[in-house]
Amino acid sequence: MGKPYSLDLRERVMATVDAGTGAYSVAPMFRVSVSYIYKALRRREMSGETSARPWAGGPKPKLAAHDEVLRARVMSEPDATLAELQAWLMAEHAMKASIGCLWKRLRHLGFTLKKSHCALPNKTVPISPRRARSGVRANPI
Repeated sequence: MGKPYSLDLRERVMATVDAGTGAYSVAPMFRVSVSYIYKALRRREMSGETSARPWAGGPKPKLAAHDEVLRARVMSEPDATLAELQAWLMAEHAMKASIGCLWKRLRHLGFTLKKSHCALPNKTVPISPRRARSGVRANPI
């Protein structure tokens, strides 16, 4: 995200527009957009503000309000799949969330993708015995 215009620039733009110069002429002089000028004029007219507002951080995550119940559910059922958690959220809390949204929130809460400890470990094993090279005896198995 870009930085807000300085208060000095804002005041100079407003003063020039107030002096009677049109927004389309003022915009190239101060290297601002015409849209900015009209929005700033409107905001000054509505609330009297001319300074930049602090950045609010954007929209809040959809599942942020359900962090504690989500954490408790995952701790009580660590082998639950994302689809099962999604169905549980819909049934218990009437909250519809995509798998991606749910996974992003779980990662934010510090949960990682882990394989089940009760599954057999993965390993590569030859399926067929090796063929003997020509002129060499095969080892008895």
